[in-house]
Amino acid sequence: MKEKLIRFMQGRNGADTLSKVLLAAGLIVVFLSAFLTGKVVGMLFYVLGWVLIIYCYFRMFSRNISKRYAENQAFLAKVYGIRNFFRSQKGLWKQRKVYHIYKCPGCGQKIRIPKGKGKVEIRCPKCGTTFIKKS
Repeated sequence: MKEKLIRFMQGRNGADTLSKVLLAAGLIVVFLSAFLTGKVVGMLFYVLGWVLIIYCYFRMFSRNISKRYAENQAFLAKVYGIRNFFRSQKGLWKQRKVYHIYKCPGCGQKIRIPKGKGKVEIRCPKCGTTFIKKS
């Protein structure tokens, strides 16, 4: 049975990031449709959820790998900015225990200063502006 599945999936796209997101979104929309009180709105959400799920499986079983790869790369390029923002926020949050992070009033560059040093004069490495902050 496992060999049949492997032979069936040979030459097919499989589950990539876009397919996983479509499947999750489809399941969430179908689940939300059960709680919507309006008959028409609930039915529209239900149908939309199933369309997303069906498109997900179409992508998984597609043999046009180059086109599915291009779609996935376009999706990843659009989502990159959002993922990078949250990754940088996570890094800043970890550093807040040891450092103060200030923005330069001149250029907006983020500057990291160790905590517990009292009032310090900070010189921006990018534009050279100096300002005084409490660390």
